[in-house]
This record gives sequence, structure tokens and C-alpha cells, in this order.
Amino acid sequence: MYRYKFVKIKINRWKGQPEVDYRQIIKENASEGWGLVQIFAPPISGFGAADHFELIFEKYIENPN
Repeated sequence: MYRYKFVKIKINRWKGQPEVDYRQIIKENASEGWGLVQIFAPPISGFGAADHFELIFEKYIENPN
């Protein structure tokens, strides 16, 4: 069985860059056994750019109980 974790990363509209270092978030989660599945970018907003993206992680759980 797999467990999933979603981490929302806001994008600074003025700079056009993530507000936090997503690479560090991926490294931290990997050290806890989470594997990166996908970086999901939602549809763009009314200003022509996404305001966030999500990191999707999964972890295999042998005994979920």
C-alpha cells in the first residue's frame, strides 16, 4: 500500500520564482523515505501565470495498521 503526500509551493508573482527552495523540500522528504512522483502545475491564473505548484510524494507502507 502507498501513502501520498502533497506539498504546495507558492510562486512569488513579482519574481516569478518559488517562495521556498523546492529542491530542499525534495531532499528532506527523500531522507524520510518519500519518493517524488510528480511536480504538478495547475492551470494558469487570470494574470497568465500559475500562483503555485504541488510536489507529490509517495511512500510504500508495508503494514498500514
